[in-house]
Amino acid sequence: MFLELIAVIFAGIAAAGVVMLLNRTLKGRLPRWMAPVAAGLAMIGVTIASEYGWYSRTKAALPEGLAVAETVENRSLYRPWTQVVPYVDRFAAVDKATMKSHAAHPQVFLADLYFFGRWAPVSKKAAVLDCGKWRRALAAGTAAFSGDGLPKGLDWIAAEADDAILTTACGG
Repeated sequence: MFLELIAVIFAGIAAAGVVMLLNRTLKGRLPRWMAPVAAGLAMIGVTIASEYGWYSRTKAALPEGLAVAETVENRSLYRPWTQVVPYVDRFAAVDKATMKSHAAHPQVFLADLYFFGRWAPVSKKAAVLDCGKWRRALAAGTAAFSGDGLPKGLDWIAAEADDAILTTACGG
């Protein structure tokens, strides 16, 4: 966040410098307000580019085996351009590389879910994913495993047919 602030400030200084250099080359023919306007527009442009580029940069930096399951697009009234082209400010990913299943229940997996946010720390939650019954539950510390290898005491969520997390984890 701090580095982005520095980048925005330097973009404004650079744009103002270019306008002042151009004004000097043109022997003072540009209006005096041109440098601060150019600085402001450059700062807004860099901020917008940073917002729209965050998701692709973060996704490209994900380790092998981490698959993006769902994205959340943002629209804001105070950012009118997002009404036309929304940007991704949050997403969830499934760690497919470390998914575990029980030999007696090959359709039930224990997987790590990662939740990424533009201005939030990464959050990691363990989840139990039942690909056979198409349901999922967060694995809380109170969950216990029964004798047949299935966890009990979970709050199962019956998922929709297009549930992004189960679709990504179960491949369907």
